[in-house]
This record gives sequence, C-alpha cells and structure tokens, in this order.
Amino acid sequence: MIYELRTYTTPAGKAPELAKYSGEIGRPIRGNDYGTLEGYWLTEIGALNQVHHLWSYNDLNHRAERRAALGENADWKNKYLTQAGPLILRQDIRLLNPMKPLTPPSGDGHLYEYRYYRTKVGKAKPWLEKFLAVQPAREKYSKNVGIFHTEAGQPNEVSHLWVYDSFEHRMEARNACAKDPEWQAFLKEAGGFLDEMHSLLMFPSAHSPMK
Repeated sequence: MIYELRTYTTPAGKAPELAKYSGEIGRPIRGNDYGTLEGYWLTEIGALNQVHHLWSYNDLNHRAERRAALGENADWKNKYLTQAGPLILRQDIRLLNPMKPLTPPSGDGHLYEYRYYRTKVGKAKPWLEKFLAVQPAREKYSKNVGIFHTEAGQPNEVSHLWVYDSFEHRMEARNACAKDPEWQAFLKEAGGFLDEMHSLLMFPSAHSPMK
C-alpha cells in the first residue's frame, strides 16, 4: 500500500470553492476508480488557502496506471478540470509509506492535525522505530490515524496524522501527554533526531470520507 497526500494552494479565500467543486463534480466522476479517497481537508491553522487530500493505491505501479487512466477521462478533463484548474496556484505531493494501518475515526465533527518532521540524514528510520514503540503511551491522550515515512518528494521526512474532538481537546491531550514519563523519555531519546517540525490543523470537507 502507498498513500499520496496532495496539497493544492489556491488564491486567497478560494479553498472552500475548490473543495466544493471536488465534492460536487470531481468525486462523482472519479469515485474510487482512480485511487481510493481517504480524506479531504481544508487548512484552518498552518499554511492557509490550501486543501489536502489523501489517496491510497496498491503500490506505485497501480498509482501510475490509475492516474494515467484518469488523465484520459473526458468528464474529468472537460467538466472538473475546467472548473477547478483555474483555482489552483500550486500543487505539491507526498508519496507516503505507511508504518501502521490507517485508522480512520468513527463519527464526524473532528479536528485533524497533520505533523511532518524533517529528520537528520539517516535518522528517519530510527526515529520511527522509537515513535512506534511509544504509541501505547501517546494514544492514551488522543488517537492516531496514520504514521508515514515519506517516499517522495521530501527525503528524511516522517509524518503522522491525529484526530481530536475540538481545539480544546487537542490542547488538553497535548498538555497531558507532555507530562507522561514515557513520552518525556521518548523526547529525550529521539528529539535530537529532528531538524524541522511542522504542523497543520485541518477540518474535513463535506465529501471527505474521514469526518
């Protein structure tokens, strides 16, 4: 299994319009025939005027074949891209290897946090090993959705997706976790493996499978 996180940057204030076109026009055209949509979000805090959508494929060959087929779909080209294309200023992708099964939450009304870290050269794998080992302690406070090692386009990158009930829940969970002895030991041992840390807080769109 391989995941692809696509990030589209729009002109100011146009991200909701792009998400609307994706849900009302793009989604009926492509369904899950060209990759499975796992989630679609709009940034609330972090880089603004962006949408983020996560797709899953069997492997890189499956992704290449399905995306080539989508490019030949007349409705996709003539009905969706003509509407959505002018709203997209920039497209970025991450190809992600899952380190654990994706675990979508139940229910809706959630806040999601995507955290992506640049590790020191050669330190992504050992950081992930320690991070996976400390998950029983970390998930006492909030639920993890996915943990990934970036295949492309950023080397030495790890990322993880979390779900919360609200901004308040996130703050409570992170404050409580910071006091946990096992988590403190992890930070002391693995914190030095990192060069950069980034975070996005996101709300799901109306058509996102993860709500």
